[in-house]
Amino acid sequence: MENKKQLVIVLTRGLDDERSSVAFSIANAAINNDMEVTLFLASSGVDWVRKKAADKIRQNPEDPTLGEMLKSFMASGCRIGVCPPCAAMRGYDADDLIEGVEIVGPTAIFDPMKTGASSLTF
Repeated sequence: MENKKQLVIVLTRGLDDERSSVAFSIANAAINNDMEVTLFLASSGVDWVRKKAADKIRQNPEDPTLGEMLKSFMASGCRIGVCPPCAAMRGYDADDLIEGVEIVGPTAIFDPMKTGASSLTF
């Protein structure tokens, strides 16, 4: 069985920055091209996975809502990790986040990078 190519995306941009839309578009395109994607959210990027935060946001009128893109990403089985201090700074714990998102340290991105994953940062 062939191993999938891996991509790590670090997203530090929040609900008010259109670069977030680009990050989710690229993540979903990578998944559709048979890549395994790990998304790590830091700084204001952690706001995306707070329950209902992204449900109606559409930064680009050509894209689905960010909530729809996030659901597509989650349905693929790819991993989403949240920076622990960034979540704590905002008063978020696991109960505040959508199901399947983990509060994890940077090891979540180092492990795939050690095996050759490409990385992008937004």
